[in-house]
Amino acid sequence: MRRLNDLAWLDAQYNPRATVPDFAQQLQKWAAASAHTRAHAPCVLDLPYGDGADETLDVFPAAVAQAPVFVFLHGGYWRALDKSDVSFVAPALTAAGALVVVPGYSLAPAVTVEHIVLQMVRALEWTWRHAAAHGGDPSRIVVGGHSVGGHMAAMLLSARWKQVAEDLPAQVVQGALSISGLYDLEPLRLAPFAQELALTPASVRRLSPAFFPRPKGRLMALVGAQESEEFRRQNQLIRDVWGPTAVPVCETVAHADHFTILRDLADPAARVHACARQLLGLA
Repeated sequence: MRRLNDLAWLDAQYNPRATVPDFAQQLQKWAAASAHTRAHAPCVLDLPYGDGADETLDVFPAAVAQAPVFVFLHGGYWRALDKSDVSFVAPALTAAGALVVVPGYSLAPAVTVEHIVLQMVRALEWTWRHAAAHGGDPSRIVVGGHSVGGHMAAMLLSARWKQVAEDLPAQVVQGALSISGLYDLEPLRLAPFAQELALTPASVRRLSPAFFPRPKGRLMALVGAQESEEFRRQNQLIRDVWGPTAVPVCETVAHADHFTILRDLADPAARVHACARQLLGLA
């Protein structure tokens, strides 16, 4: 049962760092694996996609030309982490034949959530315009993300690209993979730990994909079996609202918590990785 008037319950449901005892060790493993990736894998780092100091992205090319493109958005509740923390997801995807793009973004409370989402719009516009120069096919862009990165992946799937620039195709993003994503931000507006996000009722309506019309592209939504009741409810919510045509995969990953589930994107034998390959046409 949802208890939106119970602030302690909201924090327990939506703050994984408070409920996953070894989250710090898991983040350290991400960072170490990511540093190894940047040191040893082919990559082009810190390419600007905008004018802001935080508006850069990393490109991990595929070994083949005209590769489908996977743009991965990191989590951290718009307040923490960096693109450099998630480079480790790239090698398994490039080995499968994808070009991987990992954009960075500014963090709250210095900027709003709306500002960050618009930064990701610019990152996707850059990707469409420049993917071919790095061996990618701009007509085959898939966006994926973890936690609030999953939220933004759903947002980008719903974007009205012709309003961004007239020369963009109507559908820049062909599909989206949301890992432990959020689709209704109203609980975060109320949760004490997220108050620095300064969400308002109006911004919740603008930023909640669950309130949007069903998009043309496909979204695959996965959540860990060990995640909170609310994260699992949010995962089902987007299927309930958008329907099985738009959300053909809505699954719970056994034995995964909010942090271990991301390792499955980097594991060629795991279900999360298989979903990414399927969206990319590499299954």
